[in-house]
Amino acid sequence: MRIDKFLKVSRILKRRTVAQEAAKNGKVLVNGREAKPGTRVNAGDVVEIDYAVGKLRFRVLAVAESVKKNDAASLYEILTDDEEQKND
Repeated sequence: MRIDKFLKVSRILKRRTVAQEAAKNGKVLVNGREAKPGTRVNAGDVVEIDYAVGKLRFRVLAVAESVKKNDAASLYEILTDDEEQKND
């Protein structure tokens, strides 16, 4: 699935156009590499988003075309610095 669509489906970002702009502006990394809106993501990939007020790092657990609002958080897990270091 494309990163822009995943960010919208998982409700990390509210709109796909916002996700596309973030990727175009170099604010989205997938597995440590700068991502374009069409970059593919799969389960196990680590994504980092650079917000104006900080960064969000998460691991993709599942990819789905659509999910209910209450199930959106099941598509990813938020990573802390400690968790990231354990998995390296």
